[in-house]
Amino acid sequence: MSQPSDAQEVKTAGSANWVLVVAVLGSSMAFLDGTVVNVALPALQTAFRASGADVQWVVQAYALLLAALLLIGGSLGDRYGRKLVFLAGVLIFTAASLWCGLAGSIHSVIFARALQGMGAALLIPESLALITGAFPEETRGKAIGTWSAASSVMIAVGPVVGGWMVQHLSWRWVFFINLPLAAATVLIALWKVPEQKSAEATGPLDWAGAVLATVGLAAATFSLVELPNGIPYDGLIGAVGVVLLVGFVVVEWRAKNPMLPLDLFRSANFSGANLLTFFLYGGLTAVIYYLPQKLIQIEHYPPTKAGAILLPVTLLIALLSRWAGGLSARFGPRLPLIAGPMLITAAYLLVVRDSRGVGYWAALFPGVMVLGLGLAVTVAPLTALAMNSASKERAGSASGVNNAVSRVAGVVALGVVGVFFSATFASSLSAGLKRAGLSQAEQSAIYAQRALLGDVRTSNAKAQAAVDEAFEGSFRLVLEIAAGLSLLSALAAVWLVRPLTEGQSDGG
Repeated sequence: MSQPSDAQEVKTAGSANWVLVVAVLGSSMAFLDGTVVNVALPALQTAFRASGADVQWVVQAYALLLAALLLIGGSLGDRYGRKLVFLAGVLIFTAASLWCGLAGSIHSVIFARALQGMGAALLIPESLALITGAFPEETRGKAIGTWSAASSVMIAVGPVVGGWMVQHLSWRWVFFINLPLAAATVLIALWKVPEQKSAEATGPLDWAGAVLATVGLAAATFSLVELPNGIPYDGLIGAVGVVLLVGFVVVEWRAKNPMLPLDLFRSANFSGANLLTFFLYGGLTAVIYYLPQKLIQIEHYPPTKAGAILLPVTLLIALLSRWAGGLSARFGPRLPLIAGPMLITAAYLLVVRDSRGVGYWAALFPGVMVLGLGLAVTVAPLTALAMNSASKERAGSASGVNNAVSRVAGVVALGVVGVFFSATFASSLSAGLKRAGLSQAEQSAIYAQRALLGDVRTSNAKAQAAVDEAFEGSFRLVLEIAAGLSLLSALAAVWLVRPLTEGQSDGG
């Protein structure tokens, strides 16, 4: 008599709801840190007198490892056990969170954040895989919807909670908050969640692809982030990164079990969905990274208030995504995927003007609301297009690739935008200090701190005004770049997105 699969055992054991609880708790840590850390960056920078590049690495180290290892993280669970790999991810993430909270230097935080990214690359895909294996097809959609809703809540409340902690406790508590979540996750998983494996997971893992992707992305990103600092051999490091990434594509094209199935991109709609994702999320990542620094360091917002600035965006996505999904089902994804990015472009342009002294409601609120509407119109149709462009048997791969593309977009865009931001800031600061009428010695002393960006310190009011103006002008450039990327997203939808015959993919 044949043995039941692990997924069947989960269903018959009546523990599917516990699986959902564990998946929500575990993935919540990763989603929470993904939004909370940006609010904590100004406090962290001040605590360690860290440069702008160092602070950028706090975000990039996490995003880079998560992006590079996300696809192989899902494959590990299929082969060795989803619960086992999920728990390994939770434990790695928790240990790294403790390391972050206890860190005595900015470089220690950066290394710990990289370790967090590795843990997240294991627990995020396995959380959804556990749900898929635990729930029968008729209730699986509802369970995934619950998981998505919980993720949205974490994304919404995370910056507010994180801002409160930074303001009233310490930036270290942004990382310590993961410890009780992890303890509950591990205990419930060990007590209530059976193991799951995939009987169809065969063949070797694509370790060559994982190494090439990780090292290539790391080298290319390092070159971009450190370019303003003029480190030796920076260009050579970047060139090596590009060569390794080209090698990654070649390896993936020839591999029998690639972590990135390139044949999916034969579908015009799948290519369009991922190109749109790359441009859209690249610009969004850059704006969300620099906005809290502008609000806290330049406009002197309390961290709690700065963390709540984008709360309307998440609420609008939660409220309108179902409506947008219906719109896509009725008229096809092309229209909303053109209109949504156009709204996002308009949102960035609405807040380009200098908001200092104007106030949130007049300067930022209109743009925030349009941004929320644009994302609400875009997110659900974009996800559906990426999933529906591949066959049902490859929906998981399509989802994983699209998720990885959004992460890679953030890493690349933040690296590129950071180069322009630093160059613009330095140029504007030099000109502003000259206009302030300071002595050459005073100008040199303040300009020497330019790597600190918005955390440059001076007791001279005119010099501080030059610092603030330099940051404000650089942030306007970020918004303009993000607007251009969003416009490219809309054009990608115009060029590549086509109607699908119901129930069929167009390739892949």
